[in-house]
Amino acid sequence: MLMRWLAVPALLVAFTGLAQAAECPALLQGSLPKLRSNESIDLCQRFAGKPLVVVNTASFCGFAPQFKSLEALNQRYKEQGLEVIGVPSNDFKQESKDGAETAKVCYVNYGVTFTMTEPQKVRGDDATNLFKVLGKQSENPPKWNFYKYVVDRQGKVVASFSSLTKPDDPDFIAAVEKALASPPLASAP
Repeated sequence: MLMRWLAVPALLVAFTGLAQAAECPALLQGSLPKLRSNESIDLCQRFAGKPLVVVNTASFCGFAPQFKSLEALNQRYKEQGLEVIGVPSNDFKQESKDGAETAKVCYVNYGVTFTMTEPQKVRGDDATNLFKVLGKQSENPPKWNFYKYVVDRQGKVVASFSSLTKPDDPDFIAAVEKALASPPLASAP
């Protein structure tokens, strides 16, 4: 009898987990370590149903001043639900091997308050799932640092932009506003 009482909650937990996985868009499956923290970011739990801007960054890239514009974008739209995710990468040999130095560039030099992860692979077979799916959906994997991906509330890429596009570019802003206006993530039946 006791086993039956224990089995019911266990099954409920298992089925709840399956339902949550079914609602989680492919690009948000998995987790990434937060920059200079012991915290791991469960991407689905933290970002499912939210419009996103995802950027591969590098501390020593000539495009690093875009951190300021990305932070301004974050401040402008965060009350409307926008989440900006910065993912440092050394794929183009312009990121520090020291997380403390990366954190200093982001948080101290540029005043970043949006989510930053520890450095990750963003290209090729070793890329983190987030960037594999971004590259596949957009058909535009990062060719350099500061590639920007705008994602709607369903977890679909609305638009992608090269390093040359600044975060205050009208086309970029239009894509962000389209993602903000997207309908909420549908729940599983």
